[in-house]
Amino acid sequence: MNAPVTNAMAADFVLPQELEAHEPPEERGLARDGVRLLVSRGGTGEIGHHRFADLPGLLSPGDLLVVNDSATLPAAVRLDRLAVHFSTEREDGTWLVELRRRGEPYRGGAPGEWLPLPGGATLRLLERETPRLWRARLDRDVPAYLRRYGVPIRYSYVDRDWPLSHYQTVFGARPGSAEMPSAGRPFTAELVTRLVTRGIGVVPITLHTGVASPEKDEPPYPERFEVSEATARQVAFTRASGGRVIAVGTTVVRALETAGLAAGEVRAARGWTSHIVTPSAGVKVVNGLITGLHEPRSSHLLMLSAITGGDLLSRSYAEALREGYLWHEFGDLHLIFG
Repeated sequence: MNAPVTNAMAADFVLPQELEAHEPPEERGLARDGVRLLVSRGGTGEIGHHRFADLPGLLSPGDLLVVNDSATLPAAVRLDRLAVHFSTEREDGTWLVELRRRGEPYRGGAPGEWLPLPGGATLRLLERETPRLWRARLDRDVPAYLRRYGVPIRYSYVDRDWPLSHYQTVFGARPGSAEMPSAGRPFTAELVTRLVTRGIGVVPITLHTGVASPEKDEPPYPERFEVSEATARQVAFTRASGGRVIAVGTTVVRALETAGLAAGEVRAARGWTSHIVTPSAGVKVVNGLITGLHEPRSSHLLMLSAITGGDLLSRSYAEALREGYLWHEFGDLHLIFG
């Protein structure tokens, strides 16, 4: 069952089409770190406006940024009438896939049905995992197949294909995400150097993101993650030293909070997480979050509200709409302090 998102969590706003980012910022004449950055401070209730390149000055020496090092796969394979979106690899070598037709989820298909794919490959549908996703098996190595025949997943607000490089972050080192961990996109090597020079740490986790299908108001399903021993130690050290742990993306929050114990101590962990961060459960590990702007009724708004509170989140989204911030993976960013 979907978790309810209340009005206080900015759930019922209307997103105008002109506030959807239709192309990468580089195609709008901006550097990656030239996108806008909305800043919401939970302690004071203040809301500020910056460029992403201002990030080093908004953090303090001793703070720690935790990033997702998952790289994006060209996870969409197009047929004559359908597209297959490869989402998540399961433990037994099967994959969760979404079938789409004319940009919408395709409700057809049957267990045992097989689909001929480009290059002579065959995809067999096994059973429905969710109302939208199938467990399926491809008779090829999926990552290798996608590298040859796949293209990046895109939705209707992006009106043309862009190279896979536009869907990668500077941190992407471990291929496995169906969709880009987009909160990391505005970082550049130069910006990371400025952060480290200022005494701000940067450490990775891995969480391979599945298909989002933003028109569906669904909670996340299980995704594969890993928090290394080195990252766990650095998180613990930062917290003990009075620094702030800032997650770069909702995927990072999900991984760290899964790895956190009841007292908020993070230990090395790997496997699958179904954890959903809600205001009632709260957050035990992270002190802040860098994220994109999320669609109305998105379950991610529960996580944001858990960090900063529903009232400030609602005011922040009203400010973003009023000031013309851009949504989606090529849009602007939001830095939230708890």
